[in-house]
Amino acid sequence: MSLLMPNIAVEKRDHSALRFETMKRDILRETRNIGIIAHIDAGKTTTTERILFYTGKTYKIGAVDEGTAVMDWMPQEQERGITITSATTTCFWKDHRINIIDTPGHVDFTAEVERSLKVLDGGVVIFCAVGGVESQSETVWRQADRHHVPRIAYVNKMDRTGADFFGTVNQIHDKLGGHASPIQMPIGSEENFSGIIDLVTMKAIIYSGDGEETAYVEEEIPHDLLNLASEYHHKLLERLAEVDEHIMERFIHNKTVTTQELMAAIRHATIKSTFVPVLCGASFRNRGVRHLLDAICDYLPSPLDLPPVKGTNPNTRAEEVRAISDKEHFCGIAFKVVSDQYVNRLVFVRVYSGVLTTGQYIYNSSKGETERIGRLVRMHANKQEIIETISAGDIAGVVGLKMTKTGDTICDEDHPIVMEGIHFPEPVISMAIEPKAKGDQDKLGMALHKLVEEDPTFTVRYDQETGQTIVSGMGELHLEIIVDRMRREFNVEADTGRPQVAYKETVTKTVPCAVGKFIQQTGGHGQYGHVVLTLNRAERGSGITFVSKIVGGVIPREYISGVKEGVLEAAGSGILVGYPVVDVEVALIDGSYHEVDSSEIAFQMAAKIAFNEGLRQAGCILLEPIMSLEVATPEEYLGDVIGDLNSRRANIQDLTQKGKLKIIQAFVPLSEIFGYATAIRSLTQGRSTYTMEPSFYQEVPRHIFEKIVMRSQK
Repeated sequence: MSLLMPNIAVEKRDHSALRFETMKRDILRETRNIGIIAHIDAGKTTTTERILFYTGKTYKIGAVDEGTAVMDWMPQEQERGITITSATTTCFWKDHRINIIDTPGHVDFTAEVERSLKVLDGGVVIFCAVGGVESQSETVWRQADRHHVPRIAYVNKMDRTGADFFGTVNQIHDKLGGHASPIQMPIGSEENFSGIIDLVTMKAIIYSGDGEETAYVEEEIPHDLLNLASEYHHKLLERLAEVDEHIMERFIHNKTVTTQELMAAIRHATIKSTFVPVLCGASFRNRGVRHLLDAICDYLPSPLDLPPVKGTNPNTRAEEVRAISDKEHFCGIAFKVVSDQYVNRLVFVRVYSGVLTTGQYIYNSSKGETERIGRLVRMHANKQEIIETISAGDIAGVVGLKMTKTGDTICDEDHPIVMEGIHFPEPVISMAIEPKAKGDQDKLGMALHKLVEEDPTFTVRYDQETGQTIVSGMGELHLEIIVDRMRREFNVEADTGRPQVAYKETVTKTVPCAVGKFIQQTGGHGQYGHVVLTLNRAERGSGITFVSKIVGGVIPREYISGVKEGVLEAAGSGILVGYPVVDVEVALIDGSYHEVDSSEIAFQMAAKIAFNEGLRQAGCILLEPIMSLEVATPEEYLGDVIGDLNSRRANIQDLTQKGKLKIIQAFVPLSEIFGYATAIRSLTQGRSTYTMEPSFYQEVPRHIFEKIVMRSQK
């Protein structure tokens, strides 16, 4: 009997471990990591506040207009009624854990959307039923496409005058290529919006009451809407049949598709990003939000539904794969850094595999540094709940990481992996900044350092020629918020100069041979570096690319990194007006070295000389940022608005009608659009609105270029 006892004990432990692993997988299966993304004023934060209320996370609904929204916790957000920084929270709905990131809609804060989408499993894209697909809607949709984020669409504000649900659905399908189809349709619209029809279950949901007392009942579809509902139910089946073989089989043989089969097909196609289910509601009046929560749980993926993450082993350069499991080696990505008043530095981390525990040492494979986890916290907007572990598929805040920055991979040091980082757009606008009190220079430097750590689209540089500190960002509002944050959070009052455009310089010709020699003899060891470069035009947006074509040891390998560093440093200031040089492919093709006198610094200096010599031969031109602009204006002001845009060197692309408004789409140089908000308010008595986002760089016209050169010489 005693011989059997150890086997029984082992068997019990095995069963216990199996049950625990099954339980963990069940938790993962019921987890949803989602983002709320949309154009500005579509109702993201309002919808999130209702989600928090209905999931029991809050007991009173916050209002954006009153500055009481939980997720808009920054003073600037509460005062302006806009979201500036993405906020995270966790809530529960019908046995599902939902980690939510509420993102900004304003283009100046697009970095918040970019880094959030990098770590999300699914997204809810909110559209205004009146505005339809607006410019920033297209931007966030493209960002979601780039990160392969499955999504559902929610047409909000069905109770507003001019609401057009089916028009918005058509725009999603036509403008965004979303393969979208309604799984709900509204009962009435504008002030008559009273409920929704569920096209999956073919039931009507009728609302009553407003505010926190809003209630609903489920009943049969009203007779006058039955034919329309049947038509859209049929369209839903048609659209799904295009992407699901089982539905196709039943559809072509006229077999009934059950509700369970339909839901399974919607979920499968949504996760594969071949279908976008469209829902509707009026979040401000608490209509449609609970059924949106159901759809999040039913149709968006869990971490287990997504493929394993891939990366590179930094030691062997071989591809590494990590399954979403607690049993895997730990790896995660830092997607956001914030300066917190209580813990100084808080790093938000998405864990892809393994488990992260308080006190654990982790390896930052992007930096080659080892760091210790001080504390783990689960965030609810700006409030913290201390936890002991973060498991695979989860998102939380980490205290104690001093070296880790946005986009860095953290992992198990014995099993390193580097995942693809997060790519952010370059700043397009700059201005000089200095403290009002001379004694605040150090405080200003500290504040700017912390803000740069938080925001990858905010940069700081020191101009040696003028002695000024230059800050750069994504727009006037972006820099305005930065200055306001310095005053409130860091107690630094600052003076700023007029915003300046972030011009770039580039080449127009191929330079086959640009020679740089750095020779210095001072007695004893000297300095010797000699390089030959070629310069070629590269694609717009490619920056500076460097390749070495050295063979046979003409230049020792240890000096080539110095050549690259010299090229990149020289590219920071062009020969026309001193703006950064971009979109150039630089190749190191030849050179020579001295056994004794050569050094990395000598080759760095030689590379700078060669690169600048190449620029002088390359026919350099100045590039300016071009903005994509969309203006919505009443027809009576159309002529004035177009006339003003023409005076700003705008290139008008399209003119369409949306309800009673004319929609102008144009490309316009950033330098011409400063102060446009005031100008358009004056032109149209405040009745027009506009949205704008960076689009591309193009050559500055000659007469404008000459003015820029003259200004720079003063």
